[in-house]
Amino acid sequence: MITKLRAAAAQWTLVVPVAAFVVLVLTWHKDLPGWVVGVVACFLIAAVLAAVHHAEVIAHWTGEPFGSLVLAVAVTVIEVALIVTLMADGGDKSSTLARDTVFAAVMITCNGIMGLSIIVAAAKYRTAVFNAEGTGTALACIATLATLSMVLPTFTTSTPGPQFSTTQLSYAAVASLVVYGLFVTTQTLRHRDYFLPVTPEGRVRRIEEEDDHATPPTLRAAGVSLLLLAVALVAVVGLAKGVSPTIESAVAGAGLPNAVVGVVIAMMVLLPETIAALRAALRNRVQTSLNLALGSALASIGLTIPAVAIASAWLSGPLVLGLEPSHLVLLTLTIVLGTLTVIPRRATLLQGALHLGVMAEFVVLAVNP
Repeated sequence: MITKLRAAAAQWTLVVPVAAFVVLVLTWHKDLPGWVVGVVACFLIAAVLAAVHHAEVIAHWTGEPFGSLVLAVAVTVIEVALIVTLMADGGDKSSTLARDTVFAAVMITCNGIMGLSIIVAAAKYRTAVFNAEGTGTALACIATLATLSMVLPTFTTSTPGPQFSTTQLSYAAVASLVVYGLFVTTQTLRHRDYFLPVTPEGRVRRIEEEDDHATPPTLRAAGVSLLLLAVALVAVVGLAKGVSPTIESAVAGAGLPNAVVGVVIAMMVLLPETIAALRAALRNRVQTSLNLALGSALASIGLTIPAVAIASAWLSGPLVLGLEPSHLVLLTLTIVLGTLTVIPRRATLLQGALHLGVMAEFVVLAVNP
């Protein structure tokens, strides 16, 4: 019975990405009635679940931390394409979309996904253990990039408003790429062991110690999963763009700030990482969960800022990157709380709840600033 269920699940994950992509082609750049939006949303969710499955297949073949990196970068690259597309279509009203989406991604990953992963692992195993060297390195890079890209524009004086001048924006873009490139090199080459799951005693977990140890997939199976992962992620972001007008209308109709649109987009795009991180936490691989969370935040800043900097050369509207005062407070609290969580190398339900509390406050302020 179990074998049949696994075979059925495997067939389902092969069909869904292609079906979701077909739905994307049929609905692209069309005004969708309400019932069609509902159908699109169903395919969107199914494509997210399929993407998580194929990402885990790739992660099993490549091993950590390459598996987490593949999913984080793949999702972020397509997220960037979505942001640039929406900015091109939105004009002046989308001037803060990049800032809102990137900041929402940082809050969701560093507080939402991180907090949920800690709570899931601590509830099942009493404490959540991880490698402080790797997690601390990622958190330091996030703090640096967020400050250079989204804090400084609020205080610079070369241009009016929370905007960078051309020279300042160029430096922020180059710095983002360089820092992210150095992080990836550290994570995958020079200090890969800093980002591997650890035992409760703090030792790096060997393959034979993994509870879910199984024969790795073949090269052909991994290649198929990589292709289907790309198709699924294109479908996820494309379908998200298809339902975004409905989201924007609903947000405007409810009298909510336009920043809520960026929050919703970030939540939809980060759903694959959220599910994958929680499944890793259930297997007591919290370091993998944190690799996904913090790696996604880093990729979101490190790839989005250079992309919108280039796009700003031909986009007609302004590009606002500077955070508002309430967001500056939340970012500072997130960095301080994350640092205090990482230092002991283990966390309890309390630390996870604190991160979720900050995430909840972010949502409250997004809805009611």
